[in-house]
Amino acid sequence: MPRFVHLHVHSHYSLLDGLAKIPDLVRRAKELGMDALALTDHGNMFGAIEFYKECRKQGIKPIIGIEAYIAPHGMRDRRPRIDDRANHLTLLAQNLAGYKNLLKITTAAHLEGFYYKPRVDKEFLRRHADGLLALSGCMSGEVNRALEAGEREKAAASCHEFQEIFGEENFFLEVQAHSDLPLTVDLNEKIFALSAQTGIPCVATKDCHYILPEDREAQDLLLCIGANKTVDDPTRLTMRDVDYSLASPEQMAAEFPDRPEVLETSAAIADRSELTIELGQWNFPRVDLPAGKTVGEELRERALSGLEQKLGSAVTPEVLERLQYEFSIIEKKGFAPYFLTVADYTLWARRQGIISTTRGSAAGSLVSYAIGIVTVNPLDYQLPFERFLNPSRPSPPDIDMDFADNRRDEVIRYVTEKYGADKVAQICTFGTMMARGAVRDIARALGQPYSFGDRIAKLIPMGSQGFPMTIARAKEESAELKAAYAVEPEVRRLLDLAEKIEGSARHVSVHAAGVVIAPTPLTDYLPLAREPGGEKIITQYDMHAAEAAGLLKMDFLGIRNLSILGSARELIEKRRGVRVNLDALPLDDKKTYALLARGETMGVFQLGGAGMTRYLTELEPATIFDIMAMVALYRPGPIDSIPEYIRRKKNP
Repeated sequence: MPRFVHLHVHSHYSLLDGLAKIPDLVRRAKELGMDALALTDHGNMFGAIEFYKECRKQGIKPIIGIEAYIAPHGMRDRRPRIDDRANHLTLLAQNLAGYKNLLKITTAAHLEGFYYKPRVDKEFLRRHADGLLALSGCMSGEVNRALEAGEREKAAASCHEFQEIFGEENFFLEVQAHSDLPLTVDLNEKIFALSAQTGIPCVATKDCHYILPEDREAQDLLLCIGANKTVDDPTRLTMRDVDYSLASPEQMAAEFPDRPEVLETSAAIADRSELTIELGQWNFPRVDLPAGKTVGEELRERALSGLEQKLGSAVTPEVLERLQYEFSIIEKKGFAPYFLTVADYTLWARRQGIISTTRGSAAGSLVSYAIGIVTVNPLDYQLPFERFLNPSRPSPPDIDMDFADNRRDEVIRYVTEKYGADKVAQICTFGTMMARGAVRDIARALGQPYSFGDRIAKLIPMGSQGFPMTIARAKEESAELKAAYAVEPEVRRLLDLAEKIEGSARHVSVHAAGVVIAPTPLTDYLPLAREPGGEKIITQYDMHAAEAAGLLKMDFLGIRNLSILGSARELIEKRRGVRVNLDALPLDDKKTYALLARGETMGVFQLGGAGMTRYLTELEPATIFDIMAMVALYRPGPIDSIPEYIRRKKNP
């Protein structure tokens, strides 16, 4: 049996086209006895880091690639009916140089060449071909389109051009294992003839879009969802007549019984891939330092100076001991540049009169207080530094900066101008198909009445923050849903199909807060794109992948309540001539606590919800520590303990 490796594979990051989740994909490849696997999503690298980590975890060699769209003319040409038919080309990274070129290729495709699809042209490929292997692609590849048109010499010329771009040993003719598609069978014979003419070796692939044959219907419905059509629409795109599952080596061998070399070539290509990505090596923005001073020395000097200004004679040996303790951990973990960077844009925002505050565990850092990131002295409230950062914590510190939402963009613009537009981007996030949404989407794609899908969706219980409901869980927890599943065939079919698409990425959008700032151009670390329908530059990696790639997420969250406070402050100054210092407002005002105890919390950040308001009226808070406790408890898990906390507070 010839050894075989899949080199043309789509995950659910080929949005509303691929169905396979990456952990399941890698697990299945391992079950089939494969020692390597490629990921080649349509024009993006959304899943590259997740795929790389999952392959390493499961003991399979990861081959990172893309199915690129090649503009027929120049990538900046956008002529209707001329430039809207891009050719497909499979690109695979052999090594780190190839991976970094993929970052640049897919970035350029999204930022410079986007026209219906993210496209690059051959000239761009020529400048970024180092470390890459290229396969001629599917039926929509340039070579294959020429063959289908009967233009064999044109196809040969295209082959030679790709050899010239990538190197003679780095271009292969792709023959796809789809014997259930007559067009592909005929095309493969033409490709074999072209191979004999040009001497370019053929490699077997399968255009995998899902994992198991029984996933075919769900993937077909996914296409319907993407096109906003139903299964009975004769104008829609469908792939249901052909098997696009992840085939076993035995199945692939049966597709090419007389040509075992095309399978062996796939394994030989996999053997040539030696990509190692250094994950978790932090790359912070460059900090402006006085000559001869290290970033750690600069942080120490600023913190000591700031502490003296804030506390004066209250800087006791105990305070300095706490400061030194924090320094030792910050420097040991290498996060000094992070603190200085956050302090820089935070202080800039305050100088511009932009209302801001810090939320979360960063309030426990005396260093953060000393250099001006937070305005609360953690020693006054016994806040532990270890909740924010400690030697045994593998995750990085996370300073959540809140800015008035009507001026947040000014702060992002400041860091963009300071560090360079090529070094700053907002982080992407993926909207996924949750249980109720998946049910409604599948029902609509099946052509079912809205009332049917809505009825079943509403039988699924709501999840809680951090604990989303799944269809599998719902079938256990909802007696009505369980009964409908058992006795109604249409409901069973709907839920089974919805469960297959549940968790798939539905769209990409901009993270509410996350920004990355790099010391060198971002494309040294990750690929970029443009926000859908907008102009903002975003990463193609989500926050987890971006941090794995070495860029620490910095949070710039826009909060409407802060904008309201800013407007109120301006009105007070305008009407009464008084400039209110929000940081100097007393935290022991009895009238304020009386308002909270009466439930007059509308518009108060984190205290205005119905549930929190009810608990506050029961607690009758009298100090800031009562508010701290309620905010800490009001979250999934601890929220169940609030009644007990209130009882003990009132009856110690």
